[in-house]
Amino acid sequence: MGQRIEPYRIALIVEDDFEVRGLAAALLEETDLKVVEASSAEEALDYLRLHSDEVAFLFADVRLPCLMDGLDLVRTVRLKWPWVRTVLTSGRPLDQQEGGVPRDVRFMQKPWRALEVLMEAEKAAQASRRN
Repeated sequence: MGQRIEPYRIALIVEDDFEVRGLAAALLEETDLKVVEASSAEEALDYLRLHSDEVAFLFADVRLPCLMDGLDLVRTVRLKWPWVRTVLTSGRPLDQQEGGVPRDVRFMQKPWRALEVLMEAEKAAQASRRN
């Protein structure tokens, strides 16, 4: 028998750097959320199309391989799956032309602080318990 996943209980990490993604995954495994990793926005969207009802938290880098970047990803997620708490991260400050970050998306410049990431994940976990 398979294990049933509760709705809105997944943290989806989207980061192309294997080491940074692993660090974020290890950190988020300390929360009540199950961690799923993706290395591109397209991979994350494929996952969300099948499992969006299980995802509570998205933690995505701005610079990603392939056609979509992290900014495109968070815009799509906020439009299609507005219940997903979203954090966008980058090693560089967002430029004015990239300023189209949705209001309800939190931006964290790298190196991010573990406590801030955990706090955002905990807020997502708490919100998922209420739904």
